[in-house]
Amino acid sequence: MASATRLCLVILLFLIAIDTAIRGPSWARYCAGPIFLLWSFMFYISKIVHRKSRTVIRPDIFHEFVLMERMKVNYNTAIYRFALPHENDILGVPIGQHLSIAVEIGGKIALKSYTPISSDDSHGYFDLLIKNYPQGTVSSFIGGLEVGQTACFRGPSGAMIYRKGLSKTIGMIAGGTGITPMLSIITAVLKDPSDSTNIRLIFANRNQSDILLQDRLDDFAAKHSNKFKVHYILSNADEGWRGSRGHVTASLIRDQFPLPTKDVKILLCGPPGMVSDMKKILVDLGYCTSSGRSKPQDTVFAF
Repeated sequence: MASATRLCLVILLFLIAIDTAIRGPSWARYCAGPIFLLWSFMFYISKIVHRKSRTVIRPDIFHEFVLMERMKVNYNTAIYRFALPHENDILGVPIGQHLSIAVEIGGKIALKSYTPISSDDSHGYFDLLIKNYPQGTVSSFIGGLEVGQTACFRGPSGAMIYRKGLSKTIGMIAGGTGITPMLSIITAVLKDPSDSTNIRLIFANRNQSDILLQDRLDDFAAKHSNKFKVHYILSNADEGWRGSRGHVTASLIRDQFPLPTKDVKILLCGPPGMVSDMKKILVDLGYCTSSGRSKPQDTVFAF
């Protein structure tokens, strides 16, 4: 755009010089103003087109973002796409961290954290996968938003930031919308050919219709079978279900994950009761877990 602007200016000045030589300076005098305005406009447009990516989210200030699209996933879950102020802006949430949404209800502020399922490769917007719980203050508010309305966000926060080389093998156990931080890490690993991390995911749900983004996960597994495998388990499976049934057990973890070593890390995300049960099982299997809040260096990390 900048080179085109310069070329147009050179051509216009050349034409002015020729016309001035033939007919005198009057034409040039009258056209100088419009030509300058045209050049200024093209220069301004070139600056917009070449605007550098800008990180817009901050952990200490809430920002309002406009809902630009809602994409239904199943009967109670959707992907909500929020617009950033400019088309080249990026959200700026590191892989594995999350955002906080603030909602004021009855004079009280309710906060809830969500991990974006989009990355900073997406310019001008970010995506959140949100399940609408009838008694959930924040999820009900988001579920009731119309396109064009806004929600307040701040961030990033969270102890986990994924970087290449975090571990040679990562075992993931996710329940329901606990898939979101896992998905952000899975996507980052699989899109980077130089990242040799091997990922094994156990994804637990109640019904088959509760499996979120199964098509995306299956596509990842098919295209990156050397780096990613997913195993589904349902606690309320139909007769035709071909995956595992019941709850995640020590036997299933032993079958799906490698033996505990310094090169293996386990990530957990799901309902609190499920995460607590998984920690107990993992201790029995020989994985080291911490009793307090998880730290990135822990062998077992719970989001």
